[in-house]
Amino acid sequence: MSQVNIRQLFADKQERLGLTWVGGAEGADRVLESETVNASNRGWIGHMNLIHPNWVQVLSSTELDYLHSLSPADLSVALNQLEQGHPLCLIVAGNTEIPRGLLDFANRTHTPLFHSPLGSVQLMWMIRHYIVKGLADSTTRHGVFLDALGVGVMITGDSGVGKSELALELISRGSGLVADDITEIYRISPETLEGRCPELLLNFLEVRGLGMLNIRTMFGETAVRRKKSLKLIVHLYRPPHDDLSKLERLPASGFEEILGVKISKVEIPVMAGRNLAVLVEAAARNFVLQQRGFDSMQEFIARQEQYLTGD
Repeated sequence: MSQVNIRQLFADKQERLGLTWVGGAEGADRVLESETVNASNRGWIGHMNLIHPNWVQVLSSTELDYLHSLSPADLSVALNQLEQGHPLCLIVAGNTEIPRGLLDFANRTHTPLFHSPLGSVQLMWMIRHYIVKGLADSTTRHGVFLDALGVGVMITGDSGVGKSELALELISRGSGLVADDITEIYRISPETLEGRCPELLLNFLEVRGLGMLNIRTMFGETAVRRKKSLKLIVHLYRPPHDDLSKLERLPASGFEEILGVKISKVEIPVMAGRNLAVLVEAAARNFVLQQRGFDSMQEFIARQEQYLTGD
């Protein structure tokens, strides 16, 4: 189950957003869990709304001017409504003075109250992105995940099929390592999966006979990536026979569904004498062409049909 921790959110975004912790420090350990969010119809973040409250309530000069204009009794009613919404935290944007009643409310209810000099729209855009990634559905896959020619490629296959050796050769040809053995996959948008490496395995690649290799140390900063969007799965397998002529010459394009997102998939037989690194790079290039509307297989089939019909 994914979650967003208020203390971590503040630490991660303090410098970038110029955040200061104004009040409600006792609520530092509040968390927002993905199950809670999925079970509600509340917005993740937005301008202060007392009717349809957001989890993170942002107060710009408009909302603050409104609170300043209220009588003490009306302000108390408004803050009671705010409390009923059980916000995760409050963020004041801009340079308008914070009403004393709002600060007292944050301390009384242990609701973290932050301040940022940035405008509310920019603030919400950046924190929304943080929350989306933090609450993203996730899973793990066994394989090696690489940035090959700008395409996020996951190499899968049975243990011992040669995934790590292939990854090492691709890295030596300019690819970047994201994760070896275990890849954490997050659905960061309806049609986008992002692969990341567990902290324990970061920068390391295990190769039989050599052991653990620190790819960053061996090949430099450009040989590793912190994350990459997953676009293509290359599955390695050993065919039941060693005769290439018995394999299908024009295999159909395939897909694998992960977290509800379809990912293009190609299967490459592992046989003596085959240059797998070149084949993986060719698969990545072919994927890019398909995304641009150029499908070599369909072009060949269309040309063949045209030849047979005499058109």
